[in-house]
Amino acid sequence: MENVYHTPALLLPCMEGLSIRPDGTYVDVTFGGGGHSREILNRLSPKGRLLSFDQDLDAAKNAFDDPRFTFVRGNFKHLSNFLKYYGAEKVDGILADLGVSFHHFDDASRGFSFRFDGDLDMRMNQLARLSAADVLNLYQEDRLSDIFRLYGELPTAKRLASAIVRARATKPFRKVADLLEVADPLLGKDRQKKDMAKLFQAIRIEVNGEMDVLKRFLSQTIASLNPGGRLVILTYHSLEDRLVKNFMRAGNLEGKVEQDFFGNRLSPFRLVNNKPIVPDDAEVEANPRSRSAKLRVAELLS
Repeated sequence: MENVYHTPALLLPCMEGLSIRPDGTYVDVTFGGGGHSREILNRLSPKGRLLSFDQDLDAAKNAFDDPRFTFVRGNFKHLSNFLKYYGAEKVDGILADLGVSFHHFDDASRGFSFRFDGDLDMRMNQLARLSAADVLNLYQEDRLSDIFRLYGELPTAKRLASAIVRARATKPFRKVADLLEVADPLLGKDRQKKDMAKLFQAIRIEVNGEMDVLKRFLSQTIASLNPGGRLVILTYHSLEDRLVKNFMRAGNLEGKVEQDFFGNRLSPFRLVNNKPIVPDDAEVEANPRSRSAKLRVAELLS
């Protein structure tokens, strides 16, 4: 049922980026519907191993019954600890697909999409405390404005935050429809769907602490990879892509490239593709949600 849950983006380029050795150990930190993981398993011998992470209860239902496979129900910000626990401290490749799955967008009860009315939830981990409704009802106006501007790049961030604070004084935000009622008049008609998508993206990133999770994950990858191991990451918006690009280029979250005495760049990584790989027209037509995907690949040097 992979196609119902999620169609993996840039599947073959991801596999090429991992440069899979049949007897190697690999990690997919965003299991979802298992599309990428299934293809990794197809390329492994009986001696190979795959560990796949997902914090979503729904994703656990897609886990494989395969002796080479371990499903890790947890957030990939705890990468190192889980690898140690499962006896795989060093691996040959790590894959992260930072996009939201079809399943999340199409399940009205999860509140990820403005196409359906449902609870303002947006939690990737259903056991987490903070929901989208909490963000809208409890955050101060300045903080809301910052979230909309930083995570959604919305020019109407301040007006949206002000309108939300005024509206919640008389009626708390509980349903998607409550947010649409306030936001619709403030979004330009020519960009209404795009800006609404950015608004929902911004709230989702805050609810799930996505930027902090990504930073914590990246900072653990160098120590988790064997020399020659590959780091393969799919990004979908400029904020996360910039962070991944800088990390792969410099080996640190600040993107500060150090040089030796002779001016040679010092980085633990070799960039496998200097420019990101993007989907072609055929893939976008078959999988519209891959439209904004960018694939970056780096190899850990010896």
